[in-house]
Amino acid sequence: MPAHKLTDPELKERLVKNKGWTLKDGKLHRAFQCKDFVAAFGNMTRVALVAESMNHHPEWFNVYNKVEVTLATHDAGGVTDRDIKLAEAMDRLAAASR
Repeated sequence: MPAHKLTDPELKERLVKNKGWTLKDGKLHRAFQCKDFVAAFGNMTRVALVAESMNHHPEWFNVYNKVEVTLATHDAGGVTDRDIKLAEAMDRLAAASR
């Protein structure tokens, strides 16, 4: 079953629940700050395993201790529940590594 693109009200509701995430160019966006490069790379590795299990992969960019993430479901043309679930997993993994 294809992912369902969230409506604007649904998306606003989800953003309230998922602190730190914003909407940028119609996609979810967040920057994670880690202790150092190893911690940032470790978090990316843990997220990669979760993303692969979901068959849903983030767009991300890493420089030293910072990881910037963008999430959207290209097939649906915007943000879906799959993006929200991956964002929530990323938040849990980042919190657990502190």
